[in-house]
Amino acid sequence: MIAVLKRELKTYFLTPTGYIFMGFFLLISGFFFAIGNLFSANPNYNSMLGTINFVFMILVPILTMRLLAEESRQKTDQLLLTSPLSVTEIVLGKYLAAVAVFLLTVAVTCIYPIILSFFGSIAVSEIVGGYLGFILLGSSFIAVGLFISSLTENQVVAAVVTFSALLLFWIIDVLQQVLPNDTTSGIIFTGLIVAGVVFLIYRSIKNYFLTVISALVGIGGITAGYFINKQIYDGIILRFIDWISLLKRFEPFWRGNLSLSPIVFFLSFIALFIFLTIQMIEKRRWN
Repeated sequence: MIAVLKRELKTYFLTPTGYIFMGFFLLISGFFFAIGNLFSANPNYNSMLGTINFVFMILVPILTMRLLAEESRQKTDQLLLTSPLSVTEIVLGKYLAAVAVFLLTVAVTCIYPIILSFFGSIAVSEIVGGYLGFILLGSSFIAVGLFISSLTENQVVAAVVTFSALLLFWIIDVLQQVLPNDTTSGIIFTGLIVAGVVFLIYRSIKNYFLTVISALVGIGGITAGYFINKQIYDGIILRFIDWISLLKRFEPFWRGNLSLSPIVFFLSFIALFIFLTIQMIEKRRWN
């Protein structure tokens, strides 16, 4: 894993990718810091972190688009897959390299609160909590980008799809205002979730028997829920969006309210997409 990590880090800084990511990130964060904190004499640094998280939609696709897509295009993935390294080590090495570039960039921004401290007192604990949430949010988006990169051989396609996925995470809270919350819509939505899970199971294992069993279990669960208490489907779409919204999970951090629940959620989210990436690579390996 360390060898893959070093190789990817070297690639980031031997190509323009790492410099584009760091330069654009620091440019945007510096602009918002100057406008939102320095010029307005605002000591609330976490508000800047809450404002610039939109930059992930633009920069994470640049950071992750080549991680696995380029390996597939150049067929160098076959060399990795036949090496003594496990697929898990390969995926983790690539993921940690992208996160390392991200952390290095974020570390540079630590100079901003230091500058603020020259003009008055700052809430150090709140800023540390805000940075923790910011890092978890960015690492989660990198995990999404890594997974999407494993689905294609085209870097441009990987970047566009990653941008679209992150944009969806960005606007998902707005969708709550237009989505239905009646029982019928809830049942249809739950059915779509089950269908998506069944499809992922089929793509991962290519076993018709287990796929059919999974589908029957899902349909049985939906049916049982309807007859036991159909009201559980009322507003289930809105509850699901509340639960999966990454930006809402980030809010307690930049507001200065640190709790364990969002940390566990972010770590679980990252683990899920790394697991899905490993499964996609394993599938390609055996094919």
